Amino acid sequence: MRIAMVSEHASPLAAIGGVDAGGQNVHVAALSTALARRGHDVVVYTRRDDPELPARLQVMPGFEVVHVDAGPARWVPKDELLPFMPSLAEGITEDWRTAVPDVVHGHFWMSGVAALDASRVTGVTGARPAVLQTFHALGSVKHRYQGAADTSPPQRAWLEPGVARRVDRIVATCPDEVRELTAMGADARKISVAPCGVDLGLFAASGPAEDTGGRRRIAAIGRLVERKGIDLAIGALRFLLDAGYDDVELHVVGGSAGAAPLHDDPEAARLRSVAENLEVLDRVVFRGQLPREHMPAMLRSCAAVVCSPWYEPFGIVPLEAMACRVPVVVTAVGGLKDSVVHNVTGLHVPPHDVPALADAVQQLLDDPRLGRRLGRAGRRRVEKGYSWERVAALTEDAYLLALSDRGAPQLAAGQIVPLVGRVAP
Repeated sequence: MRIAMVSEHASPLAAIGGVDAGGQNVHVAALSTALARRGHDVVVYTRRDDPELPARLQVMPGFEVVHVDAGPARWVPKDELLPFMPSLAEGITEDWRTAVPDVVHGHFWMSGVAALDASRVTGVTGARPAVLQTFHALGSVKHRYQGAADTSPPQRAWLEPGVARRVDRIVATCPDEVRELTAMGADARKISVAPCGVDLGLFAASGPAEDTGGRRRIAAIGRLVERKGIDLAIGALRFLLDAGYDDVELHVVGGSAGAAPLHDDPEAARLRSVAENLEVLDRVVFRGQLPREHMPAMLRSCAAVVCSPWYEPFGIVPLEAMACRVPVVVTAVGGLKDSVVHNVTGLHVPPHDVPALADAVQQLLDDPRLGRRLGRAGRRRVEKGYSWERVAALTEDAYLLALSDRGAPQLAAGQIVPLVGRVAP
């Protein structure tokens, strides 16, 4: 099968950890790799954000990345990329002149806009690919939790539901996302579920662990954005110290906005201020972005990994920790409610509840046997349901369903109307 992936801001080649480089980059790279290993030909189209990048790069047999000129060849915050989607779609269709793919799979809502526009252009040749979409995050959920702080362009309010209604099939990452999608008008019969995956070879239960210097380490891992709730983990640390756990420290692992130095990042400065005000700054270690290959050793050094976001569309960090047999404490939101089974593979706490977060970590510190039990069960759960091979197989099934169900008539040349050019209804 010839597969085109569209990932406008998240190149599979990008380093992870910055504000606009993280789980989606890993997802697209790993899924493309797994599909190529299954015998498919995969091309990922992403926006050129560096003038030195080659036009095409072969990652492995059956998997290549194409950098499309769409907007300035530099990093641009993803919420400012919408005006460049017509150019991205144009660059994609230009590349399709030699071979139209069987399916095109958009990642994030703006990629869906570009994928739909590209599929319309190829429609005049009589060869229209099936269009699938994975949103990774939904604007309706983001606005619900961030309100006026939401930096999404206003057009997202109608373009994103339009993508959900117009694609041939949606590949959601968890049941919670399915509920959100149907609430915004998506046809439940055209939604498949394929979770995010974990590299089970890299994130293994056995292997080296970082030296902790005799302290018990808790880690909060993720992009340094307020919604990740890292300040809540810092607050929980204060509770633990007050309760007499004077051998505990918190490691904050994550990159800053636009790959800027950590000391220049406003969220990093805010978190330092929180730690200073709570008089725990000497027990908080800001690690910045770590190379991916260093993450397993860091995880295996932890007594617990804390994930305390306000909301989370899926959440890959708990699965990576579980793969390393490390117990996790997560807020019971979004996809975390499904991937982490309470009191089986980890512990759930209510969102924004610092005392509950501290209490859950305290349980793990007081009962190492509980942590080992949760860790073993977590590894089994990840092995059973979250390998990239399984995710690729589920995604492949979605592609085949989209191809078999597709019955939309071909568009005439005069009917090609880019979604970006539309106005609000």
